[in-house]
Amino acid sequence: MTIRTFQPGDDAVQVAIYNETAAGLPKFKAATLDEVRRRVRAADFDPGTRFFADEGGPPVGYATFHANGRVSFPWCRPGHEAHAEALFEAVLQEMRRRGISAAFAAYRADWPAQRDFFLGHGFRAAREMVNFVLDLNDMPTPGSRAGAAVESLRPEDVPSVFALGEGVIRCRTPQELTAHLFHNPYFGGDSAVVLRGRAGRPPLAAAIVVADGTYADPRAVDANMPCFRLGAFGTEGTQWKRLNGVFSFVARPGGDLNPLGLEMLAHAASRLSGTAVCTLAAQVPSDAPHLLLFYQQIWRRQGAFPVYELAL
Repeated sequence: MTIRTFQPGDDAVQVAIYNETAAGLPKFKAATLDEVRRRVRAADFDPGTRFFADEGGPPVGYATFHANGRVSFPWCRPGHEAHAEALFEAVLQEMRRRGISAAFAAYRADWPAQRDFFLGHGFRAAREMVNFVLDLNDMPTPGSRAGAAVESLRPEDVPSVFALGEGVIRCRTPQELTAHLFHNPYFGGDSAVVLRGRAGRPPLAAAIVVADGTYADPRAVDANMPCFRLGAFGTEGTQWKRLNGVFSFVARPGGDLNPLGLEMLAHAASRLSGTAVCTLAAQVPSDAPHLLLFYQQIWRRQGAFPVYELAL
């Protein structure tokens, strides 16, 4: 048996391996050749990020990673599970060679074999990504903050927003956050706003509102699937699920957090007036308890999935 990287034709092999191996798992959704081919034919596809276990015929297992550190479970056909260790070690070795400092994995909470594999290989359960929805008809009425103003985010605000989101935002630098907010191919730079206590002062809170009628209805998705929601703070640098009506905000812990969140929520509702959006969607990491509490008090929980992390 040899471990090798992606070769032409492996897209069909990958689909077959995954569909055979994962078919019995809860809420299994079959992979399709079209979706895998879209990825491997993309201009930025790197064949060195996909490893296959080859016994001289069609490969019997595979494992992958992304440049952001996300790794897959090593999927192996029944009877060939012994190759999982070699596949996963090849993934981690290549990530270390490329200077990637941390690996993470995200799978459904009701897939215990995947959970046990990662925990057994030194990963820790770092957080849950908790998903919420809120019908606009159920919006609470915010209290008015004297002198408060919601304005479009400016590039010079980004370092303050980066500080407000400490421990939540996954960008390593304000420069990375600037690129995420102003040069994101999936939402415009006008999607982000800030709330100031007084004109000209640093922001007290920041929010993102994503509205696009071509994106999925948040009421129609499986909220326990490991999908990072586009626009949610804490999902920077991941592969996103694009939902119509995503709202997310950051502010420092403290007594002002709920009033700030309500002001931002009211602005989002006003901004969406006249659109087809009738339900907001949110996603918040459980290791940001101040933000999680805000959503738990007002929003309806849809589901969640765990994230496992390993320092390399």
